[in-house]
Amino acid sequence: MLYLVGLGAGGAQELSEQALHALRRAPRVFVSQPTHPSTRLLQLAGIAFEPCPAEPEKAVATLLHAPERTIALAVPGHPLLGNPLAAHALAAAAEAGRPVRLVPSRSALEPALEATLHAAPDGVQVISAARLPHATPDPTLPALWFGIETPERLRALHAHLSLRYPPDHEVVLVHAPGDVSVETRRVPLAQLTAMPCDALTYLLVPACPRREQTYAGFEGLARVVAALRAPDGCPWDREQTHESLKPHLLEETYETLEAIDRADPAELREELGDLLLQVLMHSQIASETGAFDIEQVVQHLTEKLIARHPHVFGDAHAETAAQVLKNWDATKRQQKGRDSVLDGVPRAMPALARAQEISKRAARVGFEWDSIDGVLDKLREEETELRQAIESGDKGRIASELGDLLFTVVNIARHAKVDAEQCLRQMVDRFTVRFQWMEAEATRQNRLLESLSADEWEDLWQQAKREAR
Repeated sequence: MLYLVGLGAGGAQELSEQALHALRRAPRVFVSQPTHPSTRLLQLAGIAFEPCPAEPEKAVATLLHAPERTIALAVPGHPLLGNPLAAHALAAAAEAGRPVRLVPSRSALEPALEATLHAAPDGVQVISAARLPHATPDPTLPALWFGIETPERLRALHAHLSLRYPPDHEVVLVHAPGDVSVETRRVPLAQLTAMPCDALTYLLVPACPRREQTYAGFEGLARVVAALRAPDGCPWDREQTHESLKPHLLEETYETLEAIDRADPAELREELGDLLLQVLMHSQIASETGAFDIEQVVQHLTEKLIARHPHVFGDAHAETAAQVLKNWDATKRQQKGRDSVLDGVPRAMPALARAQEISKRAARVGFEWDSIDGVLDKLREEETELRQAIESGDKGRIASELGDLLFTVVNIARHAKVDAEQCLRQMVDRFTVRFQWMEAEATRQNRLLESLSADEWEDLWQQAKREAR
């Protein structure tokens, strides 16, 4: 029999009568924290005990292989709260078929709240500082932190809390809750690292309203988005779905492209932020159904980048950008189980951009002209076929031949190492500026564009090309 015994928060009044009787009955008693205040009572009661090995694996092995048929493991507080060793022992005993009897005393939670007279009507979070930096508490609820055993751990906790709470947010250090020597210190968060701490130190962080919280870095942004989607958040944000956000994602993408075209760093920074918001919104919506969250998105991307860059993170070699792309495609096909190099090109892409991506992928595996001259010859061939289709009057044939000609133009762009989508977008921008100049000039001359002859249109167009760049 393995007794898992709680020593209570500290002091004789916290050790339950059942726990004391269990420790008296056990032939051999191990204590995970020999300096715990309740051990003084064990000594006064004549209960012999020995320290448990610090390493969890060694401690569990010692407990399960002890020659005594009945042993006890005494841990601070309640065995099931804040005691990793008790959790390890419980799991190992179940696997080994060893019977376990739980003999609880109060955890440190209640004595800590009592010492601070802190009411928690909505509940309280109990968190180990050993989980830093991966713990993600909700600042709108109070939190009781334990495992603050060293100044280094206290500094790490302070850094973690400073990302979420303002510097003047009052926190309460509670030393030895439940013991007659209990001591509390109320300090602003900014002064936390100057306080003493040991294995009996707990930190109570009261709830902080959203409007007073600190939102810093990527994690702070993710918390803002989560707050917008919360039941008491923004009505518009709460109504959004993956489908309803599709137009906004597309709009923000195009606005980012425009910012790049204008070479405006401040505008680009703002538009990239708007685009990032779309990623966070979709991730938050997915997290609410348990599909995935932003941390999983980031982790998956990290793993994918490492896996697809074996020339950086592995033993592969790639001397040129072209070789990198070829290796990328091969790795991507292998990881995703794709049969074709063309698989995975989104059909929703703009047609010109999709055509260029399809062309690039086909060329990487050898479906390619030797030089741009061959593509230009193909352009002349497609032009002849288009003329013939137009003469036939067959709309389907015309559409087919026009598509062939456009795809050939895309291949010319690829050979010339320019982006076809970008070229067309810039051309449309130029046309727009020049046409609007013609409109303004016609208005200045009190003339209607509809009244211009073909020669007048040409003259005005040539002027626009000179005046409107």
